[in-house]
Amino acid sequence: MRDPYDVLGVQKNATPAAVKSAFRRLAKKLHPDANKADKTAAAKFSELNSAYEILGDEAKRKAFDRGEIDGEGKPRFQQGFGGGPGGGHRGPWGAGGGAPGQDGGFESFTWGPGGAQRGGARRGGFRGSFGGGGGIDDILKEMMGGAGRQFEPEEFGGAQPSRDVTGTVAITLPEVLTGTSRRVHLPTGKEIDVKIPPGMADGQTIRLKGQGLPGHGGAVGDALITVTFAEHPMFKRDGANLRLELPVTLYEAVLGGKVRVPTLDGAVELAIPRGTSSGRTMRVKGKGLPAKDGAGDMYVTIRIVLPETGDAELDELMKKWRDGKPYDPRRDIS
Repeated sequence: MRDPYDVLGVQKNATPAAVKSAFRRLAKKLHPDANKADKTAAAKFSELNSAYEILGDEAKRKAFDRGEIDGEGKPRFQQGFGGGPGGGHRGPWGAGGGAPGQDGGFESFTWGPGGAQRGGARRGGFRGSFGGGGGIDDILKEMMGGAGRQFEPEEFGGAQPSRDVTGTVAITLPEVLTGTSRRVHLPTGKEIDVKIPPGMADGQTIRLKGQGLPGHGGAVGDALITVTFAEHPMFKRDGANLRLELPVTLYEAVLGGKVRVPTLDGAVELAIPRGTSSGRTMRVKGKGLPAKDGAGDMYVTIRIVLPETGDAELDELMKKWRDGKPYDPRRDIS
């Protein structure tokens, strides 16, 4: 279904009278009775009808403009994040630090203001009244001199299809490895727990059979839930790989040693070679995200961090080093 404004050929600020006028003009042009040789006439007229069902009704038009329903009148819903008890984050390197949501901070589900509770517009059926000065039947009767007839959905390609609903849920990166579940409130009024298996890809869709809205004739659509990945305070995604900036002390960089490095499923030890410069990147194999050809890797970039407060001994050592053993790390760029 195209954008209803495009179907009717009107601007988003068009008045109700302009919307009705555009529908009258196009309905007369595209009506199947006037285009019996055109096999696509019924589909075009059905699309026109669906567009007017949204834009000809003030409440549905506002809901569409707010993004609460799509071009077919299907409700949209989204998984949101709450700030319940324990939802605050501590620093990524402090005790108890970790990914958002591990303590419940990402569990609540939110809706837009009311609109998502509304059912979608019917497709194909031409009964019912709308805002903007008369229903579709009334407009057709006007155009045909009062002799208009009511058209059933079956005349335009059979019974109305079931109606799917769409939405998104966000999961944390650790949950990509372990799997999780989310409680979702559907437009049907049901609340269900959606199981999200381990290894889901960003943008992958879960289909919940029979959890959509009913269509004409009793068919029930599905709920299509797209899984997205929430941002992580430490890790940056690079396809299936993860990237991490690792703070190290000056003496760890100079003397080398082993340091503990966080991953999505626990810390590991990483050997820092002697004389490691800030910006050097090392790979931790298999500690990225799941992928079709195996898990990705984690790339750790060293960032040397000096003491927050000045130190007289360090200052004196650096002065001696500067005067006795100078070197130029910028010689290749000067």
